[in-house]
Amino acid sequence: MKKIFVGLSGGVDSATSAYLLKKAGYEVTGVFLKVWEPDFLRCTSAEDRLDAMRVAAHLEIPFRTYNLEEEYKKGVVDYFIEEYRAGRTPNPDVACNREIKFGAFWDRAKQDGADAIATGHYAQNKETHGMHALFRGGGDAKDQSYFLWTLTQEDLRHVLFPIGHLEKPDVRRIAEEAGLPNFDRKDSQGLCFLGHVNMEEFLKHYIPVQRGPVLNLEGKEVGQHDGVSFYTIGQRFPLPGVEKLYVVAKDLHENVLIVSEELEVPQLERTVVHLEKANWIREKPEAGKLYDIQIRYHGERLKAKIQVNSVQFEQPVLIAAGQSLVIYDSDTNECLGGGIMSGNGNNR
Repeated sequence: MKKIFVGLSGGVDSATSAYLLKKAGYEVTGVFLKVWEPDFLRCTSAEDRLDAMRVAAHLEIPFRTYNLEEEYKKGVVDYFIEEYRAGRTPNPDVACNREIKFGAFWDRAKQDGADAIATGHYAQNKETHGMHALFRGGGDAKDQSYFLWTLTQEDLRHVLFPIGHLEKPDVRRIAEEAGLPNFDRKDSQGLCFLGHVNMEEFLKHYIPVQRGPVLNLEGKEVGQHDGVSFYTIGQRFPLPGVEKLYVVAKDLHENVLIVSEELEVPQLERTVVHLEKANWIREKPEAGKLYDIQIRYHGERLKAKIQVNSVQFEQPVLIAAGQSLVIYDSDTNECLGGGIMSGNGNNR
């Protein structure tokens, strides 16, 4: 009988995953991952751990807590802050998956006798042609494969996504029928420090305020900002008397923010984007073939061709350097991999 360690977050997705695995006959252990929390925020890890314990007790499975504060602070939080400091926009969920859920968690679980780990991600791990392939989750509304592009063949050999083929209403129904104590719990807000505080407020604890001008596309000053590092491309910028205003460019060296009432700004858009830290899960994309591209979670599916570590879009796009670009096969919904969109924060 395979020993599966399930990451129990306290939410319904991971709880249902543990239930389905036990029902399938696996020897299941629930594991709560304790991560670093800023001392200036009220975080919910104590309540989350209690909910995870209740689930384990209901399912009558062993329960463990792994303290991964050091790994989380170094691999996720420090990276996150340094990327913003450099004027880029990182994706902490991608870093958390790579460093914690499919890194440190597996290392500890393996030491404790686990044959595999499981999480409540909405994504599908399937074997094809003797290799593992990652596919979108069962429902597009909750698909989380965008955050999993860093996974490798080695990872996928010991990773299970028990609810990956389901949609959220199905998961809640199964949880309710199983009597899980958290079947109606609201979806989590993600990483603690992101879910419970304004991003700018959090970053100001680590990056000093440096006020500078906000310019429109004509170069006219329309306001002031507290620091280019606190903003990302596409973000709404609040300005009295203007209904919608978006950040469309920033100059880190000059400490200038550029805004527009429209997100489509041809002179700032790119057709070619270079990738850093590219990872191909099963095989490299075919040269000349059109693929579906996502440059943000739940973003629209864009069309592009892949050449080595660069992406050629059919239509110009406005990018945020540092964000993840993820590549899918248009016909099969297989996630081929992705990379980090390059740039140094100056895209004026």
